[in-house]
Amino acid sequence: MATSLILASASSARRQLLNNAGLSYDAEAASVDERQLEQDIPEADRTPTSIAMHLAIAKARAISLRHPLSIVIGCDQTMSLGSTLFHKATDRAGAKSTLQTLRGKAHHLNSAVCLVRHGEVMWSHVSVAIMRMREFSDAFLESYLDRNGEKLFGSVGCYQLEGEGIQLFETIDGDYFTILGLPLLPLLEELRKLGINHA
Repeated sequence: MATSLILASASSARRQLLNNAGLSYDAEAASVDERQLEQDIPEADRTPTSIAMHLAIAKARAISLRHPLSIVIGCDQTMSLGSTLFHKATDRAGAKSTLQTLRGKAHHLNSAVCLVRHGEVMWSHVSVAIMRMREFSDAFLESYLDRNGEKLFGSVGCYQLEGEGIQLFETIDGDYFTILGLPLLPLLEELRKLGINHA
C-alpha cells in the first residue's frame, strides 16, 4: 500500500507548488499557537531560522498525531532583518512601518520544511532568500499602500512578488520556492529517496 502524504498547511501557494510538481497528497491545516511556540524556544536558540524550523515541526507533528501512518510535510517561514523578526501587519499604519523599516535594506526570508511520521522528524531543511529593497520614495510608498490595501496584510513583508510587490526590490538572492515558503527542490529530492516521489 502506498504511503500517503499530507501537507500541514492551508497555504494556497504551497498547495499550488505541490500540484505543479505532480505530487499526490492531502492538505490539512495545523492549528498551533505560533506566538506561544516561539516563546517556548530557549532565548539563546531563538534565531529566525530556528523559529521557522520549530514551527514547521510543530505543525507537522500536530497533523501526524491524527494520521500517524502518513508522512506529513511541515513548513513555515520567518522574515528577519538582522535579529529582528517581523509579523504580519494588521492595518495600514503597520504595513507602512514595516516597509519604511525594510526600505533600502536586505532582509531574509527563512523557509523551513520537514517530514514527520509517527510524530518523529524524518528529515528537515532550511533555505534562506536575501531580499534587498530599493530606496523608493515616500510618494511611491503611499500610492503602493493605496493600490494594494488589505491584501498587504496577508504576507509578513507586505508584498507579493508575483504582483506589484516586485516594484519594491533592487535585488533578490534565493530561489522562488523559498520566497513562497516551501523549499521545493530539496523536498522533492528527499521524497524521491523515500520512494514517494517517482519522478
